[in-house]
Amino acid sequence: MTYGKRLRAQIAGPGTTPLIGVYDMYSASIAADHYDGMFVSGFGFAASHYGLPDIGFIAWPDMMAFVQRLRGAFPRHHLLVDIDDGYVDPEVACHVVEGLERIGASGVILEDQKRPRRCGHADGKQVLPLHEYLAKLEMVLATRRDLVVVARTDATDEHDILNRARTLAATDADVVLVDGVRSVEWIRRIRDVVGDKPLLFNQIAGGKSPRLSLTELAELGVDAAIYSTPCLFAAHEAMHSALAGLRAADGRLPEIDTATGVGVRAATELLERNIARLRDEPQGVGV
Repeated sequence: MTYGKRLRAQIAGPGTTPLIGVYDMYSASIAADHYDGMFVSGFGFAASHYGLPDIGFIAWPDMMAFVQRLRGAFPRHHLLVDIDDGYVDPEVACHVVEGLERIGASGVILEDQKRPRRCGHADGKQVLPLHEYLAKLEMVLATRRDLVVVARTDATDEHDILNRARTLAATDADVVLVDGVRSVEWIRRIRDVVGDKPLLFNQIAGGKSPRLSLTELAELGVDAAIYSTPCLFAAHEAMHSALAGLRAADGRLPEIDTATGVGVRAATELLERNIARLRDEPQGVGV
């Protein structure tokens, strides 16, 4: 079964499929121990690869190289990839989709934002004219062979949100995402207009959307949820705390319980699993 078919089947199954945002190989290695689905987050990748906010700095060759490394280490995990607006040009979007499918990505998210783009939970977002986005989306859909395609709108006007969600649901996109949904009531309204089309929800700490459990999302009819930044924000907080503690201790490292704490042994064992996982993989998976 191909990677696209596997993700499509997972989303079509019962409950809400979680996809955890990863931003580098180490965060992915930790996420792989807890979940079988990863979201290659543009927010996290822009932060870790460039040290910049997610406002359009990502170059598509960098994203493709990252996904290739991920697939090499995690041959069985779902990999849903944020490709922003397809890197502006429709031909580039199609080229990226072809490349990601060859690499072994499970799916992509294509948004309708106009440049300069913003994080989906930031203020000041602007969207392309609907016909312009639909033309790009249709080219991507005609290009992919089996890759899951999520059609995303960043509309903020209430009428426009519902109109775009309804229109995207009528395309051959596999899933619809309305980013920055502000309430449970709006999730219900969007679920109603997209009909039987699978619906994806984006959760980000400190964002505009309500914090909901997978059980609550399933009850609302949400088929998949991306968690964009739990690894990134946890790392930020932990590193800040660790370095503040190191400074306060005059540079003396804290004592580590080797049975339960994270030291060189635990880190090495985590990374060795990436080698073992690939060696244990049956030939031809995902092809």
